[in-house]
This record gives sequence, structure tokens and C-alpha cells, in this order.
Amino acid sequence: MKQGIIFDLDGVLLSTDEMHYAAWKSVADELGVPFDRQVNNLLRGVSRMASLDIILSHGGLTLSDEEKEAVAARKNERYRAGLQTLTPDAVAPQVRQTLAALKERGLKLAVGSSSRNTKLILEKTDLGRFFDAVSDGTNITRSKPDPEVFLKAAQFIGLAPDDCAVVEDAVAGIDAAKAGGFLSIGIGDAAGYAKTDHPIRSLRDLLDLF
Repeated sequence: MKQGIIFDLDGVLLSTDEMHYAAWKSVADELGVPFDRQVNNLLRGVSRMASLDIILSHGGLTLSDEEKEAVAARKNERYRAGLQTLTPDAVAPQVRQTLAALKERGLKLAVGSSSRNTKLILEKTDLGRFFDAVSDGTNITRSKPDPEVFLKAAQFIGLAPDDCAVVEDAVAGIDAAKAGGFLSIGIGDAAGYAKTDHPIRSLRDLLDLF
């Protein structure tokens, strides 16, 4: 029986996909490189700089490290502007109900996200109160599929990876969970991934697993 659950944030607890897409689309247009939903889907679970590299490679454009830092900063400014409009209504009621029920059952809950905006999103949506710890882009040096963000989350709640499950919607996140020795639970795109231990259709299904 697992004692802790580590949740990816975006795509699992709520979705800010449209805000990400709009921000990346605006900077891609400025650079004159093609960017569409198909390319955007390749960015799921990937860090900001790695996402920019994917976009640039698809557009056949090379930038210096300094230029890439500036572009990534512009993207983040526009994304954060979108995040300021978030409210608790962005989270489905079943998500809050599921998190509350899992806590009542004595499970330790953590967030494991590569995003540096994790704490802002948790604050804006009033989700932070459900979690015992947060591991995000501010405390890691390697993004998924490296397991660092999940290993840190497990450390923060005082549990070994073998005692925790990870809930992810991205293939890179499932790869990270497996690399770290966690039980992997896939939702959305990750539900159909071969490496996923337990596919689920909604977070409410976690109440049957735990």
C-alpha cells in the first residue's frame, strides 16, 4: 500500500494549456517559425528551455544562449500574465473532492512539476492547502524525463519512491516516474502509454486504487 501520491500539476489537477499555447505562439510568430497544436503537444511535461529548443528545431532556427534566454523570458511573462486571470473555478469540483478524500485516508500528497510557476498557480486556484509539499522548477536542475522533481517531492514528504505513486498526463512524466522507482498512474495522453502501471480516466478513479 502506497503512503504518498505525487501529482503533476498542469494537465492533471487543472489545465493552462491554452495560456501556454498562446504565449508560445506569440513568440514563435515574432521569430517567424511555424508553431501549431501538433508542435505544442510535444512540449507537454517539458521544461521551458527544452520546449524552446523543440520549437526552434522545428523551425530550423538557431539562436545564441543569450537570445534563447530572452525569448524564454518573454514567453514566461506572457504566460504569467494569463495566470493572473486564474481563479479557483479553474479547478473541477471532483479534483478538490478527490484530494480531500485522499487526505482523509491518511495519504501524504505532493506536487511534482517542472514549472517555475507552480506556486503561483496553486495560490491562484486555492489548491495549495491540499498538499504537504511542492517540488517544482525552482528546486531542480534537470527536467522530466529525469526523475529529480519526483525524487525531491518524495524526500520533502519523508517517503521513499517505492512508497509513492506519481500521477501524470505526459509521456515524459511517466518515464520520469518509472526512472525514479515510483508507481506510475497515467491520465489523459499518459493513460495509453505502455509504461503506465495504472491508467485512469479521471482523478476520482484514484479513490478505487487507494
